[in-house]
Amino acid sequence: MSNGGAKAAVAPVGGPLPLDWKFSQVFGERTAGEEVQEVDIISAIEFDRTGDHLATGDRGGRVVLFERTDTRDHVGQRKDLEKMDYPMNRHPEFRYKTEFQSHEPEFDYLKSLEIEEKINKIRWCQSANGALFLLSTNDKTIKCWKVQEKKVKKVHDMNVDSTKTMESGSIVGSSISASSKQYIENGGCINNDFSFPTAGFPSLRLPVVTSIETNLMARCRRIYAHAHDYHINSISSNSDGETFISADDLRINLWNLEINNQSFNIVDVKPANMEDLTEVITSAEFHPKHCNMLAYSSSKGSIRLIDMRQSALCDSHSKLFEDQDAPGARSFFTEIIASISDIKFAKDGRHILSRDYMTLKLWDINMDSGPVATFQVHEHLRPKLCDLYENDSIFDKFECCLSGDGLRVATGSYSNLFRVFGCSEGSTEATTLEASKTPMRRQGQTSSRPLRTLGSLSGVVRRVKGADNSGVDANGNTFDFTTKLLHLAWHPTENSLACAASNSLYIRGCKHGVIRRPRGRCSVIPILFLFRWKKSMIDWHSLQLLNRSLYQMLLLLGLTCNVALLGLRD
Repeated sequence: MSNGGAKAAVAPVGGPLPLDWKFSQVFGERTAGEEVQEVDIISAIEFDRTGDHLATGDRGGRVVLFERTDTRDHVGQRKDLEKMDYPMNRHPEFRYKTEFQSHEPEFDYLKSLEIEEKINKIRWCQSANGALFLLSTNDKTIKCWKVQEKKVKKVHDMNVDSTKTMESGSIVGSSISASSKQYIENGGCINNDFSFPTAGFPSLRLPVVTSIETNLMARCRRIYAHAHDYHINSISSNSDGETFISADDLRINLWNLEINNQSFNIVDVKPANMEDLTEVITSAEFHPKHCNMLAYSSSKGSIRLIDMRQSALCDSHSKLFEDQDAPGARSFFTEIIASISDIKFAKDGRHILSRDYMTLKLWDINMDSGPVATFQVHEHLRPKLCDLYENDSIFDKFECCLSGDGLRVATGSYSNLFRVFGCSEGSTEATTLEASKTPMRRQGQTSSRPLRTLGSLSGVVRRVKGADNSGVDANGNTFDFTTKLLHLAWHPTENSLACAASNSLYIRGCKHGVIRRPRGRCSVIPILFLFRWKKSMIDWHSLQLLNRSLYQMLLLLGLTCNVALLGLRD
């Protein structure tokens, strides 16, 4: 991506190679015929900023934390591999860390409203002093949790041997009995002829307090309640580490993490007359770098970018992003399928990814004329919109995510499938995968015309269409609308996806890719151009070995000063 986005790890001619996705791990996989309890269905998933921790929330109000284990054992080895551009073939490995009950079912007696314990969103906050902080919310209440390791101290053992205690028991008894003391008031003693043995009392028992184990303790530090009249659909942590926002259908509130009894209403779309209501807020997200900027989407398919420095109540937006419908293409379902269910900022903050029912759209915040890329996800379902409306599937809210380098986007679909699209220069990647131990890879057919970089797209819409036909997937199988993959998250630094399929958490990784070194060193990309005429004869692994060997040879010859002349620097 342009404007500061991370470059592709490997960029052969024609765009980056499609990722070779492999099954990595699964947690909570159900056996054949096992009935899934509704409270166990995962409803939220989120990586922290480092990618070392993963949190999931379910409909039962529980939050489960996982931690990465492979980085601890290979820290030194990883640094060595980074120095030589060695491909990392190890998938990120996670293990269960802890879980806690975040929310309980409640009942609002004033409104006669039952409040579910279901976790709607989870967002990580900045960690401090080795403790993890995260926000979790249900429909009405937001909670800030602190997860920290606590050492359990117990009286582990006495400081004497039991045999010595028995032998010296008579000594203690005789000494005490032989000294006939006459006590007076205030603790005085008339007879002071008692003396301690020179060797002391070997039977003196002093307990030894030791830390025999470490337990993870989850403690609720703050509860942010009574600020929303409607169901909370989004929370987002600010880059300043001090504030966060919460959004419901009609309002967005700004909170300070340390103040739970006061919030500021910064966006209010509620009309004076509710009959004039035409759209609602569906998602809200803070800018990843600028603490004064945030974006929110609406049920009409528009995204508004606002700057909190303009006014206390952000009634007016800085920019409006919306895709104009083709003339005559409107129908009864147009507004329903245009509703945006989720938005995400790219890591560099330059682009916004939005998900509506039919498509994924990528927006450049510097270009409000239209999306720079549109990816068709459910176009094959358009003839079935009536059936989807009848069974309420048309109102399913699918989430979306971007890779850490900004080169790919992903979203879920039905039959526990998810789709990955490439959005870099020349990319035709459109892969459909299944969240299971034995996934079936389906490579979508994309448009054959060459694609341009996001930075060079000025008002040009790029559409990537999969090879799906009406009602069936690439293998001719009918879609199962009862199994849907709504929630997924991309690892912030590696090509690894965490997908929630019902009550199971699947982690998928890929082996393709090179760990990038700092700029200024030799990379594999220029070697591709040097050997462009032999591209069909040299495999990728050979190019990596050739690149590394060539650079080491230049170092030995003391010719690193000529690397720039040879065109081998980034």
